[in-house]
Amino acid sequence: MEKSSTAERQLAAHIRAHLPELRETEARVAQVVLDQGAALVHLSVSDVAALAGTAPSSVVRACQRLGFRGYQELKIAAARQTPRPAPPREQDAAARALADTLRATHEALDGVATTLALDQLRAAAAALHTAPRVVVAAAGLSGAVAADAAYRLRALGSAVDAPPDPLTAQLAAAGLPAGGVCLAISHTGATRSTVDAARRARLAGAAVIGLTSYARSPLSETSTHLLLAGGQDLVFGLETTASRIAHLAVVDALALTLLALRGPAAEEALHLSADVTADHAY
Repeated sequence: MEKSSTAERQLAAHIRAHLPELRETEARVAQVVLDQGAALVHLSVSDVAALAGTAPSSVVRACQRLGFRGYQELKIAAARQTPRPAPPREQDAAARALADTLRATHEALDGVATTLALDQLRAAAAALHTAPRVVVAAAGLSGAVAADAAYRLRALGSAVDAPPDPLTAQLAAAGLPAGGVCLAISHTGATRSTVDAARRARLAGAAVIGLTSYARSPLSETSTHLLLAGGQDLVFGLETTASRIAHLAVVDALALTLLALRGPAAEEALHLSADVTADHAY
């Protein structure tokens, strides 16, 4: 079975991340691009318009909204892809579930390199480096990522509060001092309690680091630093699973960037964390 190329996965990740900000006709064009993959190079702008049920001018606008100069530039990006035959479906339910989960995770992780902006990662780490206090806010399935992020930041010497209760999280965010940071995590970027915590942090004069899967969302609009990564519409029911793994990878990258900024102080904090961990091991 052939594997999809890195270029293909990166182009798909870029398009999926921007789908929510497209108009209905533009979204249909984007879906055609996703469905066609490398075969797009054989289609004219009129072909794509016909498949999407719209006009050629809408195809061009959709390409521009996705960050390309026009359809031709999008075709060049598609030309870097390699054809991918549909993988054979496993007959066994467990084997099929494992294959689908691994594929979704692989595609989400490959997309991180495309959607995560390094300047935003550096800026987020710099904000954490100088923050007198950090509040981590998340809800539902993103709570596991928030717990991991809070643990890693504490291990690097940050003063962190990660209330599991959404109302307490909003109170903590509202009480952040100047220079404080709210790390808000939401796959959709539209979880009300998380977005409200981020907004309260902004009103308090704190910075907001938004970790989400969508380029345009209430959380992205509230964030001062946007960390964009995750999976969308990869496998039904597995979208948030893939996004959580991608978000955990971003947390790791953020922690390592912060470690490089803090140097010896962070190293000392890590030694203390290791001592505490060792006391709880046989």
